Amino acid sequence: MRTSVAVVALASLAACTLGGAGPLTGLEWRAIGPRMCGGRIEAIAVHDRTFYVGAGSGNLWRSEDQGRTWLPIFDCESTFAVGAVAVAPSDPQVLWVGTGEVLMARSSYAGTGVFRSTDRGQTWRNVGLADSYHIGRIVVHPDDPMTAWVAAIGHNYTQNEQRGLFCTRDGGENWQQVLYVSPRVGAIEVVMHPTNPDKLFAVTWERERQAWNNVDHGTGSGVHASTDGGRTWRVLAGGLPSGELLGRIGLGIARSKPQTMYAIVDSHERDAKNRRIGGVLFRSDDGGTTWSQTTSQRLPTRIGYDLCEVVVAPDNAEEVWVTGHYLLHSLDGGKTFERVAGEIDNVLPNPADILHLDCHELWIDPEHGDHMILGTDGGAYRTTDRGKRWLRLNDMPIAEVYALTLDDAEPYNIYIGTQDNAALFGPATGGVAAGSADTWRYVYQDRWGGGDSYFTYPDPSDANTIYYEHQFGDLRRKNMRSGKTVGITPRASDGEPRLRRNWMTPFVISHYDSKTLLYGTQRLYRSLDRGDSWAPISPDLTTNPLAGQQGNVPFGTITCISESKFAADCVYVGTDDGVVQLTQDGGNTWRGISDALPGKWVSRVVASQHDAARVYVTMTGYREDDFRAYVFRSDDYGTSWATIVGGLPAESVNVLREDPANGDVLYLGTDRGVYASFRGGAHWQSLRGNLPTTPVHDLAVQTRANDLVIGTHGRGVFVLDLKSIDAHPDAARR
Repeated sequence: MRTSVAVVALASLAACTLGGAGPLTGLEWRAIGPRMCGGRIEAIAVHDRTFYVGAGSGNLWRSEDQGRTWLPIFDCESTFAVGAVAVAPSDPQVLWVGTGEVLMARSSYAGTGVFRSTDRGQTWRNVGLADSYHIGRIVVHPDDPMTAWVAAIGHNYTQNEQRGLFCTRDGGENWQQVLYVSPRVGAIEVVMHPTNPDKLFAVTWERERQAWNNVDHGTGSGVHASTDGGRTWRVLAGGLPSGELLGRIGLGIARSKPQTMYAIVDSHERDAKNRRIGGVLFRSDDGGTTWSQTTSQRLPTRIGYDLCEVVVAPDNAEEVWVTGHYLLHSLDGGKTFERVAGEIDNVLPNPADILHLDCHELWIDPEHGDHMILGTDGGAYRTTDRGKRWLRLNDMPIAEVYALTLDDAEPYNIYIGTQDNAALFGPATGGVAAGSADTWRYVYQDRWGGGDSYFTYPDPSDANTIYYEHQFGDLRRKNMRSGKTVGITPRASDGEPRLRRNWMTPFVISHYDSKTLLYGTQRLYRSLDRGDSWAPISPDLTTNPLAGQQGNVPFGTITCISESKFAADCVYVGTDDGVVQLTQDGGNTWRGISDALPGKWVSRVVASQHDAARVYVTMTGYREDDFRAYVFRSDDYGTSWATIVGGLPAESVNVLREDPANGDVLYLGTDRGVYASFRGGAHWQSLRGNLPTTPVHDLAVQTRANDLVIGTHGRGVFVLDLKSIDAHPDAARR
């Protein structure tokens, strides 16, 4: 078994005090949205008229008015990633939350275990399983709020032992691992028989992710059954597939006819056209003893990242819903399916007029099958007529921001790229109060919701032109007045190696000429005509990883670019395989400057705007389940490096910026907050103030307004008036 260094780090996170100490407490951040674009919902629980939804990286929310307004109730805990939520059926005051995202995608955040509340979420207690990292489901005994079963997926990037199915019978004081397969196999689902709580079904899933590859199938995947409350288990076969190509499985039981069960299987086998088969639905009418495939037709939806869940209508054993890229509906026991669209009524205006893509969680009222709540990458939807019409419950500011940029308008605007909700921009004067207008506009959004967007820049010489991108470097330039969009992605010339583009491909507009763009693949490309044509100005700047480090995810790519403000020919790049390179002659020659650095994924390289020879590098071990802080400074163009992590907790670092007025003042965004140093990184202090626990992916200072702006991956954008820290005796910002 491989042991992750994050075991110790994450345990310390769970016990730490997040509010900070000293004179920088009490800071007041202003949330400015966006309110209406939504974000990823992965967990849903309902009691009576009270709804609970867990956002993948946006904390837990409660609604008392059937989803029209929401209150965050998990903002001050040691994690923001919610994978499972359950209300104790016998005592609705008792809530259980499993942390860590369920998707196990390249950006799925780990949690810090299981939390329990006895006052409907007013207060919380961490009750263990911190090393499980990702929890897929919690089921609570119908008569005993102290007894629960937890499906623990385990680490995303490394193997570990604390995975499988766990049970507690004393409210989390003690846990028993009741189902375990191997350090590569976790439990993703646990389902209880509707009338017999001793009869349980659990789904195990073999998988392991690396920065360059994702293996999400294996012989350890399968369905297990217990008739004694989880004390003993047997593997179900009887027609269910098995073997190396078996991926994730979703399981559903018909409440109206419990002998009828369905299993949606993610098959990695290939068909006659060499296409991965994907979702296959199986059915059992004898309680899981024997199974048969419901149809030989391919399901018209992608299964995998989008989860793999089958839900049976409570009043009709033949009516089945399957989540995936689309939501599917069957009225004939899975023989045929239709894609659910429905008409959309938005709480707030939104161009997405049908259900958002990537459907993750579906809750159906056990007493009234017409009432359903769906969790998607674009937020939550509710229907009371079995899916004919949906109300989009988009009044939660849970946008997952990847990157942000500021302009110098009055008031200034903020440009962001988000996870699956497109690129947006809006004035810094916005807010998120219930009933307030949402001031954000889309750069581009189709009727499905938009897709992922990343770096988004207004042209500094033409306010009507915006550059933005989608997955894997799909770069575009849009005239906002005419609406015309032009694709400007660089391409390899004939005979050249295929370009490797990061999921979040970096590009920048030159400080010296707004027509000049720089764009990173494994090589650095430059355009002198706003992206209409490109030429490479470097060789491969990565380690060119080949054997053992090329899989189904591009690796060996540039992740960040920084152009010096002292010399146009001075440019730094950082890569995902731990390399930092420098050119001082416009790309004619390059020098590697990272031999003394730890070889981690470079999250930022930042050329100082105060000292020509100074450069900063932040690195992240997130993709190795290593959550330590890596921050470095060089004062000699990278010839030597100093570690500057004084006072920082063990948190992955995403971004560093200098204060424009004082080079000794630095700002840092990590996977759990934002920090400042007034001594060039020698010591850091938390700027948390009233912020929720949230990952900060990007930040910037607006000089004229004296604002610090942060983009969080789960709670949108926040603004801090820097006058609130100017009084600090060490700040000396002005």
